[in-house]
Amino acid sequence: MGILLRTEMRLLARRGAELFNPLGFFVLVCALFPLAVSPEAERLGGLAPGVIWVAAVLAVLLSLDSLFRHDFVSGALEQLLFSRHSLARLLALRVFGYWVLTGLPLALLAPVLGGMLHLPVAAWPVLVQSLLLGTPTLVLLGAAAAALTLPLGRANLLLALLVLPLFMPVLIFGSSAVAAASAGGSAAGQLAFLGALLIGVAAVAPHAIAAAVRIAVHLD
Repeated sequence: MGILLRTEMRLLARRGAELFNPLGFFVLVCALFPLAVSPEAERLGGLAPGVIWVAAVLAVLLSLDSLFRHDFVSGALEQLLFSRHSLARLLALRVFGYWVLTGLPLALLAPVLGGMLHLPVAAWPVLVQSLLLGTPTLVLLGAAAAALTLPLGRANLLLALLVLPLFMPVLIFGSSAVAAASAGGSAAGQLAFLGALLIGVAAVAPHAIAAAVRIAVHLD
């Protein structure tokens, strides 16, 4: 499984431009927001948790359509059906590799953008923790929706309509955790919810993705 994971990550890394787009979008949204609202530190600090989390959600959504698209067109997904390994496990490795190359850098970069938006330093650890718990959930949910829309060709609008309602709990609890920490309160409850949600989604999503890929391959 380690060999398969390294192979998947190398294949994903070759599409560097597509993987850089979400991170670049995340940075641009956070950088442009103060220009459109106000450079006042107090006002920006109060808005920073919501701004960073909304930018993170949209950045994840930006490249979901291409997660399986290249393999579907080339026939690589069809070959996975004949592997002796579990299809759900293979696709889970693909999604994990995608998150390592996109979601993880996004979470690690967040404190820099938080400082730019005058987010209190005490809230930075909670910001990183919330993104480390929330972005894998977003990617798993988005991967399931991306697999469902594979037979439809480019379906970015439909994909957004499918996943945005599912993203709302992660967005709400992620931003509220950072806001609570920014106000000097405890974010343990929100982080616990994000962790529980990640465990639940991680247990179910790989099987849903595998079922959707099987349907897409047979329809094609």
